[in-house]
Amino acid sequence: MMINIFADIPESLPEELFTSLLKRDSVHIERIVSKGHSTPPEQWYDQAWDEWVIVLEGQAVLLYEQNLQKLPMTAGDTILIPAHTKHRVEWTVPDINTVWLAVHLYK
Repeated sequence: MMINIFADIPESLPEELFTSLLKRDSVHIERIVSKGHSTPPEQWYDQAWDEWVIVLEGQAVLLYEQNLQKLPMTAGDTILIPAHTKHRVEWTVPDINTVWLAVHLYK
């Protein structure tokens, strides 16, 4: 089945939109759409698996808990977030969609 990564995105996004594209034992690929969304204050993602992400369009800022390092991301930027690296989405641009492709790598 073929899909378009930019299709079927609602005009209004009260919450981030997570769409599973492929799920197997060792990998989960999903599209995430943000529009002014961020991780709630004081909440950190602490995943037991590696996650590779790319921003396909839009802009975002990731924040690592260690050293409170901010990582601005724009279209085309990728990053590998190692397992148990506490991180959060600090900011996404409010007036356009930020479309991410996330690849979760399970061991």
